[in-house]
Amino acid sequence: MVSEFGKILLFVIGAVAFVMTALGLSYLIRPKKPNPEKLSSYECGEEAIGSPWQFFNIRFYVVAIIFILFEVEIVFLFPWSVVLDYQDLQESTKGAWAWWALGEMFVFIFILALGLAYVWVKGYLDWIKPAVRTEPFKEIVPRELYDNINKKYS
Repeated sequence: MVSEFGKILLFVIGAVAFVMTALGLSYLIRPKKPNPEKLSSYECGEEAIGSPWQFFNIRFYVVAIIFILFEVEIVFLFPWSVVLDYQDLQESTKGAWAWWALGEMFVFIFILALGLAYVWVKGYLDWIKPAVRTEPFKEIVPRELYDNINKKYS
């Protein structure tokens, strides 16, 4: 006879064994043909060249935060839409509460739309790429200074 803690232990052992078996089996049957394309790291379709400590546009972060914000709001909207039934709006006993819930959700959606309009007007949804400077090096640094440095160290 197995106690309740023993059942939990057997369940945990079974779960670990299942995961280890699945990982081991996938290791055995997977194709093993590495090439430079498969071994290269992948990040947003960009080639991994240069230092990893380079600066990136802050718009990546802002757009991701706005996306997560609206996704969380959809998580709240979906269960409400599943629970609200059209027949509840027709019945006289539940009708007042159903119309109240419908009105609250319109207020909620209005606030979301207001937030979307705000970030749109502020320009947070515009994807502006930084301008590339095309001036040659000698126009940025005065020519005399450039020649003096080259004479000094040559």
